[in-house]
Amino acid sequence: MADTDWRGVGGEDSDVDRAGNLVLADRSRRLLFSLLRPHRRRTALTLAIIFLDNLAFVAGPLFIAHALDTGVDAAIDGRWAPLVWTIIGYVAVGCLGAATTYAFLMVSGRLSQDILFDLRERVFRHTQSLSLSFHEKYTSGKVISRLTSDVESLQTLLESALNDALTAILSMVSIAIILIYLDVPLALVVLAGFVPLVLVTRWSQRRQRQAYRRTRVSIARVVVHFVESMVGIRAVQVFRRERRNADILRAEDTEYRDSTTSALRGMASYTGIVRWIGNATLAVIVVVGSRRVIGGDLDIGVLAAYVLYLRRFYGPLDELAQVFNAYQSAAAALEKISGVLEEEPAVPAPLRPVALDSARGDLDFDGVTFAYGAGSVVLPTFSLHVPAGQVVAMVGATGAGKSTLAKLVARFYDPTSGHVRLDGIDLRDLADDDLRRAVVMVTQESFLFSGSIADNIRLGRPSATDDEVRAAADAVGLTPFLQALPRGIDTDVRKRGGRLSSGQRQLVAFARVFLAAPSVIVLDEATSSLDIPGERLVQQALETVLEGRTALIIAHRLSTVAIADRVLVMADGRVVEDGTPDDLIAADGRFAHLDAAWQESLV
Repeated sequence: MADTDWRGVGGEDSDVDRAGNLVLADRSRRLLFSLLRPHRRRTALTLAIIFLDNLAFVAGPLFIAHALDTGVDAAIDGRWAPLVWTIIGYVAVGCLGAATTYAFLMVSGRLSQDILFDLRERVFRHTQSLSLSFHEKYTSGKVISRLTSDVESLQTLLESALNDALTAILSMVSIAIILIYLDVPLALVVLAGFVPLVLVTRWSQRRQRQAYRRTRVSIARVVVHFVESMVGIRAVQVFRRERRNADILRAEDTEYRDSTTSALRGMASYTGIVRWIGNATLAVIVVVGSRRVIGGDLDIGVLAAYVLYLRRFYGPLDELAQVFNAYQSAAAALEKISGVLEEEPAVPAPLRPVALDSARGDLDFDGVTFAYGAGSVVLPTFSLHVPAGQVVAMVGATGAGKSTLAKLVARFYDPTSGHVRLDGIDLRDLADDDLRRAVVMVTQESFLFSGSIADNIRLGRPSATDDEVRAAADAVGLTPFLQALPRGIDTDVRKRGGRLSSGQRQLVAFARVFLAAPSVIVLDEATSSLDIPGERLVQQALETVLEGRTALIIAHRLSTVAIADRVLVMADGRVVEDGTPDDLIAADGRFAHLDAAWQESLV
């Protein structure tokens, strides 16, 4: 699913046709059943508890009817035992109901938390496995929305609404059977009220599902905007964008408020209609039943039980209205979550991976073409051989295809046609572990995770000892800086490495690469954001890291090119000049002009 229709997944368009509704509903049900399947025993236990609770719930009015029609008459004649036993039975089913309620809350609470734990873990693990193309389209704010607001909607359904729904359905079925048993003519009056109820439910279901799809879309947009604003807070404050951001959030939040209000309005209408039908039916039962009691066709105890059962019959309908609301919200949320989980990596793992125990670092681009999705071609039939151990610098204007080549070598993307090979093996045939061990990419950002400097260096090889981590830091020139820190290499870098300068973060990234000891290193403008002193420090570390390894260096600063064995000048996805730095300068071509302009800028 590399070229995904994001409307079903990201939720940018909540309007889908009837066939689309069926597909989304089926996808949501499959996800829900897959979450319940590992917990079959506890799910069965929960259902058994609900059944016992329902038994206690429907038995109460039968004891009352028996007390009125039999127990009271027996007590008048001096026989108190029937009335006493009836009261004891009523109290017993009440105690049973209390015990089953407690048991259900304990068992279902743990069950729902385990299901939600599995779901969050599944979404997080699956999202991390998806290709770069997915993450470039599907923002982190949407992923956060899937893991927060959408999961919370499902949590509401699992923790309380599902219990209410099952209890209500069991109660209604049980009570309907008892009503038919007590008196068939009155039961027909009750069942007649179901005709408008079914029609109203169908109407409300369609309306509510659309409304909650809009709420899922709108809350995702709110989260996306909030995340982007917080991540880019420096740019927000520097360019005084606070008011503009507040206006955007107000607009997105207004849409969320209005869509939620629309959903609540639909729920309120449905609940009101259900209650009106219930009260109207009760009134008819009281009139018809009273006439029959007066005429001697019906016992007063049966009518009393009927009225009690009828209130218990339509009481669950009120609960179902609330459950219906929670279900529609959860169903819309499951549609979004299941859409993410059904995404497939654009760079799939090989079915029969070829082993690569010790890579030399020989790279080949063989007839490679590439385009991002349905966009224009970035690389038209590109071929290149990079011998093992050669350091190649790539220069050229923005959009020439340099970063695309880097992404292909790191296998963030697969070529549209042709092959990228490492030591003669197509990258598509390499297991991900072997590829990541052989090829490492360092970007301008040099992302650091919260934790110590040692933790961040150890990302290169998690099994490395403390001495090996310190040796890697020393190899790239980090030791003098570490000695000035309060806890040395164990100092916390803080959020996104905020405690360190750009140059220091880059040195940590190089220490990470040195520790990983890959065969191929890809540097994507790794020094472009540094000042001159910082760049010189990083250049020294870079020479250490690149020694004996194949490297592709993408650089706008030509100072980085000085350590290269070979320079490729690129334009429109093609190599227009290829040679050593000295040879290209002597040839007086594009690279010579770039070098002259750079030398002049240093004066």
